[in-house]
Amino acid sequence: MAPAERLIVIVLFEGVDLLDVTGPPEVFSLVRRETDDATGYRVVLAAETAAPVTTAAGVRVLPDVTFDEAAGRAIDTLLVPGAVEVDGERRVSAVTDPAVVARVKELAAHARRVASVCVGAHILAAAGLLDGRRATTHWSTAGQLAAEYPEIEVDADPIFIREGEVWTGAGISACLDLSLALVADDFGEELALRVARQLVMYLKRPSGQSQFSVPLEPVSTTRRTEDLRHHITANLTAPLTVADLAAHAHVGERQLTRIFKTELGTTPSAYVESARVERARNRLETTDETLERIASTCGFGTTDTLVRAFRRQLDTTPTEYRRRFRTVRG
Repeated sequence: MAPAERLIVIVLFEGVDLLDVTGPPEVFSLVRRETDDATGYRVVLAAETAAPVTTAAGVRVLPDVTFDEAAGRAIDTLLVPGAVEVDGERRVSAVTDPAVVARVKELAAHARRVASVCVGAHILAAAGLLDGRRATTHWSTAGQLAAEYPEIEVDADPIFIREGEVWTGAGISACLDLSLALVADDFGEELALRVARQLVMYLKRPSGQSQFSVPLEPVSTTRRTEDLRHHITANLTAPLTVADLAAHAHVGERQLTRIFKTELGTTPSAYVESARVERARNRLETTDETLERIASTCGFGTTDTLVRAFRRQLDTTPTEYRRRFRTVRG
């Protein structure tokens, strides 16, 4: 029997930001295409009535179900977009409709997890779903969120934050990063990476500034290079010297170096270090493992080597990185 699809309900209301609504479904729709079975998501748009909703961009969107109909279903993820208004001095503020807030609070009771996109965090806050939690939102309204809801620990740096089964996302385009993170949480990092490749985008994990965002690995143009990349990812604790990689690819060491330079724009050793740093970042973000444990399981051997690699690639230390970008609290 094929696994059931995960139902994602996206909240619609007048004046909602269009990309908040349309961005995440683009990510979720690629999950089925990148898998060999029926796993994936079913996305529905829910509004107060079945009438078209006019977004902030002026584009009208047709709901799939009403809020009442959605409340009768087992919701895997409730996704809440936001809306803003701009005054004569171009100051931006988030808008929360009490009727929408009440509906979100009702639907959240039927959902396994809840996520806000951009200023949708203000709606979650008004519904009491962020009380006592750390949360993020678009930088332009972070001050407003902190001032109106002092019980929330507002952090405008991360692209998104997870606190248990409540997620908050930052800027509008970060809806894609948030959606990829939800995919990774459900189906693993490898599938999320494949989806990101299809979107031709950076795979930004929980981080708040561009210097902490590692570019998506280049798509290989040859099967041999693709095999090398997967071999490295699956064997990070092995030595992975140029000689080792050349032997695996059945080529000479000079040819291997040319392959990496031509296909991936880097050297074999630099690529291996980048892969290890990427794995270490994930462990720092999502676990309480010691630096010694992370250094060992990610192939660095010692914490000194781990620290040096982080300084080279991210201009920070593993400890500082974890302090700023840890997204799951115990």
